[in-house]
Amino acid sequence: MYDVEKYVERAEANHKKGYNCSQAVACAFCGELDTDETTLFKMMEGFGGGMGAMQGCCGAVSGAVAAVGMKRSTGCLEQPNSKQATYKLTGELLKRFTEKNGSYVCRELKGDNPEQKVLRSCPGCIEDATRLAYEMMTERN
Repeated sequence: MYDVEKYVERAEANHKKGYNCSQAVACAFCGELDTDETTLFKMMEGFGGGMGAMQGCCGAVSGAVAAVGMKRSTGCLEQPNSKQATYKLTGELLKRFTEKNGSYVCRELKGDNPEQKVLRSCPGCIEDATRLAYEMMTERN
């Protein structure tokens, strides 16, 4: 099994346990992020449900962005020096997710009106976001 599959399986298991999409993805990587799972779970809770009743970014994507930021940040409080690189990775993650799924907005993905079709289910978004987070965290940039 490739390493990425381990994270996808963790994220899927988290979601089945009741974690929201954001928590499912971010907590799948807690062992890589120097953060305990409870703290990460609490931090990501408000990012589920597409933030604000599906009005915002897909929770799975938010979880992926959080994990990538935590992994790639230098954590240098005196002179923050990794923001631009992290912003670039975030942009690339959003671009790749949108290319694959047609959007990164929760409401659009879930087809939350009679005229729209479902672009991607929550489990599908969790899988895609986890794979992209893994790619962004392991690519040499």
